[in-house]
Amino acid sequence: MTVICLFTAGQDLRPEKPDLCAVHVRWHNYFRLTSKGQGCFMTVICMRFTYCLHYLLIVNLCVSGFNAGAQHRPADPFGQISLIAGGGIAYYMGDISADLGSDDLGLGPVFTLGAAYRLSEHLSARGELRLYRLSGDSKNTSHPEKNLSFTTLNPDLAVALQADLLPFTRRARVNPYGLLGVGVTFLTPKAVYNGTTYSLAPLHTEGKKYGRLPLVLSGGIGALVRITNRWSAGVEISGNYLLSDYLDDVSTVYPSRDMLESDLALELAYRGAFDQQPGYIRGNPKSKDSYILLTAKVHYALPDRGYAKDRKQMKCP
Repeated sequence: MTVICLFTAGQDLRPEKPDLCAVHVRWHNYFRLTSKGQGCFMTVICMRFTYCLHYLLIVNLCVSGFNAGAQHRPADPFGQISLIAGGGIAYYMGDISADLGSDDLGLGPVFTLGAAYRLSEHLSARGELRLYRLSGDSKNTSHPEKNLSFTTLNPDLAVALQADLLPFTRRARVNPYGLLGVGVTFLTPKAVYNGTTYSLAPLHTEGKKYGRLPLVLSGGIGALVRITNRWSAGVEISGNYLLSDYLDDVSTVYPSRDMLESDLALELAYRGAFDQQPGYIRGNPKSKDSYILLTAKVHYALPDRGYAKDRKQMKCP
């Protein structure tokens, strides 16, 4: 009699299609019925034991299936978002940049925060906010007699298109890339004179007012090393070319004294230890200022849409 009951129960519970969740529901319903005393005594005992094994099996299959799907599912590259943070060294190139081999190259720190949005297997759009410090002094150039110097701490905002050498879904351990971008930076040149620091831009030391928010054209190369599925680290070097020659507050010639607005502007314009006359060369307007950034960066990839979709669709006990 017990055998007949088990055989009958087994036939009733066989699903019409391999749907693990449906099987689980039907076994659960049968267990509820047997718990209320419906069915023979031996059937109740056997079914309770079988139900426990079945439950553990379903949980194991669901978890294994989800993990396998997450690992082997082809990733959709579009829409992948990564957060970026880094720091490094900034190097100034302009009218009073130090000659190579000088003891003081005017290097300064740079810090960056940003994000990248993947557009395709090879392309990503990036946005970054950077803060960099630069300095220069004519004493480290071939014209120390000018006695010109500056320091600046500037923020810039840049957007760029990054092109990876290897496709995203390949998950290469090392992936080189190149980038091109555009941005803006805010100029804040300062100088120390007689022990006091002055902001140079408002003084118009060359007798003219210049824009303090110029465009910046950027280009560079780098490489990322994949540490885990989420974390990557790498090194990047970028050149940043300003559409301005006043990063250092030096560009053209010494102005006429009547063009300057104050005695302080006159003193800061004519700081040289020689007979400076209006019209003498102070800078080189044909060559715009620029700066180079060498940075180490860390990237963190946010969970992609496919991963979230898998979690939502996989409803296991």
